[in-house]
Amino acid sequence: MAKHIGNNCHKSYIRGKNRRGNWLAVILLRVSRRDFGLCLTTLLVFCLGSVLWQLNGGPPQLLLHVRYYFGQSTFLDDHGPLVPRVLPFPSKVVYNRVGKCGSRTIVLLLRILAERNQFTLISSDIHNKTRLSKHEQMDLMINISTVPQPFLYTRHVHFLNFTRFRIDEPVYINIVRDPINRFLSNYFFRRFGDWRGEENHVVRTPGMKDDERYLDINTCILESYPECSNPRLFYIIPYFCGQHPQCREPSLWALQKAKENVLEHYLLVGVLEELEDVLLLLERLLPHFFSDVLNIYKSPEYRKLGNMTGTVHKQTPSLKSLQVLYQRMKYEYDFYNFIKAQFHLTKWKFGLRTWPRSPRHHTSLQHREQQEEQSETVLEKWAEHPR
Repeated sequence: MAKHIGNNCHKSYIRGKNRRGNWLAVILLRVSRRDFGLCLTTLLVFCLGSVLWQLNGGPPQLLLHVRYYFGQSTFLDDHGPLVPRVLPFPSKVVYNRVGKCGSRTIVLLLRILAERNQFTLISSDIHNKTRLSKHEQMDLMINISTVPQPFLYTRHVHFLNFTRFRIDEPVYINIVRDPINRFLSNYFFRRFGDWRGEENHVVRTPGMKDDERYLDINTCILESYPECSNPRLFYIIPYFCGQHPQCREPSLWALQKAKENVLEHYLLVGVLEELEDVLLLLERLLPHFFSDVLNIYKSPEYRKLGNMTGTVHKQTPSLKSLQVLYQRMKYEYDFYNFIKAQFHLTKWKFGLRTWPRSPRHHTSLQHREQQEEQSETVLEKWAEHPR
């Protein structure tokens, strides 16, 4: 009896198990067919979505909805390209520095600022090639445009018109100086160098003979040596006039073209005699590049470097020589006075006073500065009554 009951139970268990297995097979068969169609549909939608993504430069709305449904994080969010760096405006600056107008002082500051403010500084070592052929202009402008931004490019070169070659134009800045003071500084610097060492001239003018090196400045001016005559004296204006051949000859056309370019292309053109105000304006106009520049300039650490860039053995020409220079440089003075007026207008807009600040004195260089002050005083008195 018990054995019979056991057999019946076993058979019932087997029948129940077989019944459940049959129903499971049917369910799986039905589900598999339905899922197979769903998988194909999903694959088709995915392929179409990928095509639309690539054609339109972004994901289709359907995939955005799917992303929203499953959560905001995606593979691209976690593993995609980095977010582009937000660049300051302007992010491209060109300083086509005029020789002997404080350019080495500014370059020293820029080297400190580039590291501190995280911008790319390209300071060209080419000093004696300011005039370029059309092909050279194009090559230089393309090279400048490929520098990683934000960047500041500086070189002794006459103004380059980027828009003429349909290249995005950078912001221009520059500094000028009293033309006669600039000429005298250059005259003696070529012969005797600066305070970094009197033998510096051996590197800069190795082929200069002694009779030329020790040529009296008055003799050079009054006897019209090439170095002290036009077109050699026509120096500042070509930096702003540009690369046109007419920019190299003293003329009213070159003067007017230089003024036009300053108004159209330059963010700021300062004057060296008011350098601290120039730095202050640069800090306000281009904060990403010149932030904290005035504090650096006034720091003792910088003064040690900056004070070594002054020209040595400078002499003041006679009053007659100054008069001759002034007449030869009339276009240069017209342009310089124009720049001063524009600079003082900019200072007025920023609420700065419009007269030069008194130079700071340093005991270690007191004798040199006294000589320079005496020279500048003579020039200033003469400039008030040039005739």
